[in-house]
Amino acid sequence: MSSADQSGRRLPPCSEEAERGVLGSALIESERVIELCSMRELSAESFYIPAHRILFEQLSAMYQNARPIDLLTVGEHLKQNGHLEQTGGHGFLEGLIDSTPTSAHAEYYIDLVRQKHLLRRIITQAAEAIDQCYTEDDAEELLSRTEEAFFELGDQKTSSSEAWKEAVKKAMAQIDQSHLPSGVPTGYKSLDKQLRGLHNTDMIVLAARPSMGKTSLAMNIAEHAALGRNAEKRKYAVGVFSLEMGQEQLVRRMLFSKAGVPAWKDFISQTDHGRLVSAADQLGKAEIFIDDSAGLDIMDLRARARRMKRLYSVDLIVIDYLQLLYDKRSQRDGRQQETASISHGIKAMAKELNLPVLVLSQLSRAPEQRDGKPRLSDLRDSGAIEQDADVVLLLQRKAYYKEPDAVDTEEDTLAVVDVAKHRNGPTGEVEMNFFKDYTRFEDRDTRHGVDSGLPAE
Repeated sequence: MSSADQSGRRLPPCSEEAERGVLGSALIESERVIELCSMRELSAESFYIPAHRILFEQLSAMYQNARPIDLLTVGEHLKQNGHLEQTGGHGFLEGLIDSTPTSAHAEYYIDLVRQKHLLRRIITQAAEAIDQCYTEDDAEELLSRTEEAFFELGDQKTSSSEAWKEAVKKAMAQIDQSHLPSGVPTGYKSLDKQLRGLHNTDMIVLAARPSMGKTSLAMNIAEHAALGRNAEKRKYAVGVFSLEMGQEQLVRRMLFSKAGVPAWKDFISQTDHGRLVSAADQLGKAEIFIDDSAGLDIMDLRARARRMKRLYSVDLIVIDYLQLLYDKRSQRDGRQQETASISHGIKAMAKELNLPVLVLSQLSRAPEQRDGKPRLSDLRDSGAIEQDADVVLLLQRKAYYKEPDAVDTEEDTLAVVDVAKHRNGPTGEVEMNFFKDYTRFEDRDTRHGVDSGLPAE
């Protein structure tokens, strides 16, 4: 319940008793209590009462400088800095000790001060949003900024020794199961062996020239993750931002790909129809959430991704594709700077939401001069994409560049995914099969070249 002053105005949330408890505990047992404050990210700004803020700042400075902390030393330093009278003098310091008989409850006091500070920050953020509503015309951009600001307030985590112990245990568990991907599996054995899955906070760039099949590969990975095509049979929720294709077109493409039926056929046989029904039944159970809004601003994309994470707990986000995004704040600085800003925003989003983001990207025309062989330097519009990405996959199909009258060979299905950058692992080429009629990628049997049978499971 909020308190009010004599005029009836509501006072900001605060607890004078808890603030005094923290300060009194720090005077009694400075090392433990100030360390606790540091671990719980309690700062001078966390205190509402000015005198308390000044005293905590003085205590922190003395602790950092390894100065002894007691009534006499603290009072002397406050006097030297001209703050003794501002805090209430020696009587105020003695009163803190008297009102705090023990420091055993310091953690409770610290948590209460943190909670009150968070409430005040929420009020401040909400007030700023209200003021901006009266001065700005772009409601969508304001909503995105406000949502991001509130998300940051709620996402602040405190560190502790327990968190470190849990991190060590988790890492050891992954080492014990090193034969399994430690991130969201792609569903391709050869690719997962190289990447160990798609990891949280990572920005994975899948780049290729037009018509190489990058959208097909990305959607095949999304399908595998959502349907549990991995050693653990675990199913993942996948969010897809399709800036190029509409939802209906994308779903239709996934159905035909899953069924192993050419989408261009004029006549659907009974067998093909049965495969499509089976594919529809499987895909209908998958947790895939598609946003097909065109021409998204990067801030709008991040706001939508936050909502998707909050509402559906998605484990992986796919963006098709980067060059179709824009950033209204950087447009005047040229396309290169704008692309860099978009790339930075996607990487920040991956860290903010703690999930992998698979983003598709176009390549420049340079590979055309090398029989389709792409390089990292071919990433279109900005070198920032290469810098921000944790993993860069360059897709190529040699058959695309062959002469029209060339004899058909196993090379017709060969697709090469070049892991050109891998921040936390090895690089190298991975061979796969691409079935153009089904727009589907499959693992390649290196002993026999082309996998036998239809791509559909």
